[in-house]
Amino acid sequence: MKKIYLFANWKMYLDYDESNILANAIALAVKDFSPNTEMAIFPSSIAFYPVCQVLSDVGIGCGPQNVYWTEKGGYTGEVSAEIYKMAGAKYSLVGHSERRYVFGETEEEINKKMQSCLDWNLTPVLCVGETREQRNSGETDAIIKEQITSALKDLDLKDLVIAYEPVWAISKGVGKDQVGQHCDDSEAEKMHKFIIKEVTALFPAVKPILLFGGSVRPDTVKYYLKMPHIDGVLVGAASTKLDSWLKIIQAV
Repeated sequence: MKKIYLFANWKMYLDYDESNILANAIALAVKDFSPNTEMAIFPSSIAFYPVCQVLSDVGIGCGPQNVYWTEKGGYTGEVSAEIYKMAGAKYSLVGHSERRYVFGETEEEINKKMQSCLDWNLTPVLCVGETREQRNSGETDAIIKEQITSALKDLDLKDLVIAYEPVWAISKGVGKDQVGQHCDDSEAEKMHKFIIKEVTALFPAVKPILLFGGSVRPDTVKYYLKMPHIDGVLVGAASTKLDSWLKIIQAV
């Protein structure tokens, strides 16, 4: 039986109080979750420390949604991998599509963030994925290959998590009208096999943990996790509501 990874990206959906209330509710509800399941939460920076403290007590990992690559200094608005590590981080998201396509994060910056995570013993969760326009024009494989190659350039890798999140499938909110387009489980499996091939070509000894993210819901999660090359899921909006997050856990 393979180990299952359930990762939750809270994005900017929850304020400080909402984050702490949800963290405490999750900690109470999942004290007896399967030892074959690895869970991690990625809260907002303002709530990171208290959320991490609560969740670590029940064996749930935490990570920031973004890091800066310089440890300390005059970088207004940024928080470094070192600071997050000192606050209890185990993982970090790197290169999420919203960082790439909304904030204009470059491949060079993503590579620097990957390196900084490794320097501070954080396991990076590298996010890759194509837009609908890129898929329609037949660029999907080339885009994913470039994202992987650029992000992993000159790194000394031991542990790596990669989340395949097709941008066109990512939810934009918590309402029914905000759910992204459905990505078929067989198509997700195909892309995960492609990702493994590309990573292995660069690092033959590294076996990445592969997650799927893209409007994952309680009624779809089990289909993705049945695929042999999908090790877990990275859930956005559905992870910010206790009932839907617990239903995802129960579905697994």
